[in-house]
Amino acid sequence: MALLRVNPTRMALMELKRSTTSAKRGHKLLKDKQDGLMQQFLVTIRSAKELRMRVEAELGQAFMSFLTASAWLSDAEVENALSSPQATIELAVETRSVMGVKIPFFRLKKEGTVRNYGYSQTNTLLDRAIDAFDNAFETLIRLAEIEKQAENMAIELETTRRRVNALEHKMIPDLQETVKYIKLRLDEAERAGIIATMRVKASMKD
Repeated sequence: MALLRVNPTRMALMELKRSTTSAKRGHKLLKDKQDGLMQQFLVTIRSAKELRMRVEAELGQAFMSFLTASAWLSDAEVENALSSPQATIELAVETRSVMGVKIPFFRLKKEGTVRNYGYSQTNTLLDRAIDAFDNAFETLIRLAEIEKQAENMAIELETTRRRVNALEHKMIPDLQETVKYIKLRLDEAERAGIIATMRVKASMKD
């Protein structure tokens, strides 16, 4: 704790009391925000963990399906089947404010087909592999969205934590200590004034 550089006057005391009240109110609001953000952050982290496990499982299945399909097709047949993709993907990003945090939301728009090849020169195993990769891609986008949300929340949480700590351990104690010091100085000045008045009255009687 440290005393603030102010003149020990009643005006300064009133101003410091108001500042202390405002600081305590701000501390409570920030603490409530921190608690709310932490709850939302934990929910988001759990969702991200579940999605990551799902992505790993879907990609593993997709690669396995592709390897199985490739075993029944020549390299030239696989390359020819995948050489002219017709699908297009557009990713739009929207942001919403959640407790003062900008949260991104991804919107995936797909057109065309990912299976643009003749079926006579391929097999159903390749169809399944391509469909599996297509599904995994959508899940991967969702994972990227949720992890970015968690990242933004983590940054805001750290900023809020620092502000809470600054108010709790520095600003509010300094204000309270300065208020106490000014009260002490004012009380001393008041007692000195009373004593001086008593001395003047005593000297007048003499």
